[in-house]
Amino acid sequence: MAINGLPALICALLLAGAVFAAVVWWAWPRLAGPGARPVLGRIGLQLVLALTMGLPLLLAVNGGYGFYSSWHDILALSRDAPAATGDPGADAVRVQGTHSWRYRGSDDPAVIGRIEAVTVRGSRSGLNGQAYVHLPPEFLRASAEQRARFPVVLALSGYPSTTRVLIDLFHYPQLALDAVRSGAMRPAVLVMMTPTVAPPRDTECVDVPGGPQAETFFARDLPAAVAGHYGLTRDPRGWGVMGNSVGGYCALKLALRAPESYRAAAGLSASYGAARDEETGELFGGDPVRRRESDLLWRLRALPQPPVSLLVASSRKGEKQYPQTLEFIAAVRPPARVSSIVLDSGGHNYETWGRELPPALEWLVGRLRVD
Repeated sequence: MAINGLPALICALLLAGAVFAAVVWWAWPRLAGPGARPVLGRIGLQLVLALTMGLPLLLAVNGGYGFYSSWHDILALSRDAPAATGDPGADAVRVQGTHSWRYRGSDDPAVIGRIEAVTVRGSRSGLNGQAYVHLPPEFLRASAEQRARFPVVLALSGYPSTTRVLIDLFHYPQLALDAVRSGAMRPAVLVMMTPTVAPPRDTECVDVPGGPQAETFFARDLPAAVAGHYGLTRDPRGWGVMGNSVGGYCALKLALRAPESYRAAAGLSASYGAARDEETGELFGGDPVRRRESDLLWRLRALPQPPVSLLVASSRKGEKQYPQTLEFIAAVRPPARVSSIVLDSGGHNYETWGRELPPALEWLVGRLRVD
């Protein structure tokens, strides 16, 4: 039973109702009265009620925000992208297996391509990251020379999340195939990851002093590793990055701070500065200059802008970062360029991102050039 499906939510509501009725009509009267055992029993019943009554709410919130795509993902988050010392002598990309999936009734790689589950080993950052790589059917048929001309998109999820969300909830490979079939987009290689490369910490794609070098991993290690393994271009004009929420912030930041790796980026419901909370900890070693340099609005206003194409997506109603999105758009100047998707209403959730994603993906691939 899918975690985000209506059957799971209905079962959780029925379970909560049944437990509530059983407690009120049967268990609670039997535990009435003084004494240690009745008191402990009533405490236990209250805990059971809290858990069962809260489960439908948690499922509904997860369905809206797309934190987890399966029950397994809840347990897998802490090991989805383990931090470890990179071994320069090991393969930079190690294929762990092939992900089984279907598209319009077919599971033939000649029709739908192939999704490989890989481990990317970062020799510079010392981090390892788990990713899914979708190789379109055109890529599988191409010669080595032709493969070097395919554009590459790095797709990042939000936080907390797992890589499977990008396949099971966002449907990146399916949307790419739809766009290619309709003629709206040319085939591209998709590299799908969570930005959480040092779980459970939310590193916000920052090189943390004395800690995880997340920006180095995404800006330098990953493009070099993936390009080398699959025979793809290393020309930054052929590489784009996109994401939602924290992944959107990472995408925009990587293009602005590492244009030698990515020349186009799309941020859906992106923030424009690194968060500071229990999940992030102190990302900048207490250095206000380092924090300021990761503030995208400050960068646009104070520093020369690189020749990158940027897309931001937000909603007039329902998105608290909408005013900052307008500031971001107004601050972009040549040689950088900016486009936008602005919905009348939406929110920081999966339903909104599902509307923004198809045009954003088509826009991004359309900005990539491979000679």
